[in-house]
Amino acid sequence: MGNYSVVVLDFETTGLSPQYGDRAIEIGAVLVENNEIVDRFQSLMNPGMKVSSFIEEYTGITNRMLDSSPSITEVMHEFTRFMAQHHLVAHNAGFDSRFLDAELQRINQQRCQEFACSLLISRRVYPELTSHSLESLVRSKNLKTDGVHHRALADAEMTAHLWVNIVNDIKAEYGFKQVPFDLLKRLSKVSKSLAPTFLRRAAENQE
Repeated sequence: MGNYSVVVLDFETTGLSPQYGDRAIEIGAVLVENNEIVDRFQSLMNPGMKVSSFIEEYTGITNRMLDSSPSITEVMHEFTRFMAQHHLVAHNAGFDSRFLDAELQRINQQRCQEFACSLLISRRVYPELTSHSLESLVRSKNLKTDGVHHRALADAEMTAHLWVNIVNDIKAEYGFKQVPFDLLKRLSKVSKSLAPTFLRRAAENQE
């Protein structure tokens, strides 16, 4: 994996869109170094509003649980310390990056690092699979899971195992010694049909 580290994160939220006032209600994140999970961060956070019964059922996070949780502001300040300068990864990063940016903005912070999207990357590395949802990938790739979906830390851990799996599979198939973060970010923008050629060429051009 090289000597860089990534923070893999997942939000549970009150809805789909921060620009329409939806807020984060839970964050889970894991720090991956040298292909190992070395640290974890998890917290519920009180959004100062009620969540719908749909979200309560979908996530198992109830209004009562949130009432006794710390404020989003408090949790986001803590999370920025955990996130530090690490590269960021999420499964469907567009969603999580929007919420991260919106919540950081509320505490006058901004992220400087980029996201890689494990969903887009998995579509290019595993084109034979019919679904690239986290649940499907966990099943088809036999990834480690504690079986709890739609809770932030469980989803972040599964995504971290997926990320490690992707890195190892690319190494094994194309002969990479290291798979740089930037290469994976570029891979996510390559068309699916050109992904194998892109990876072969990148492997040939390794130092």
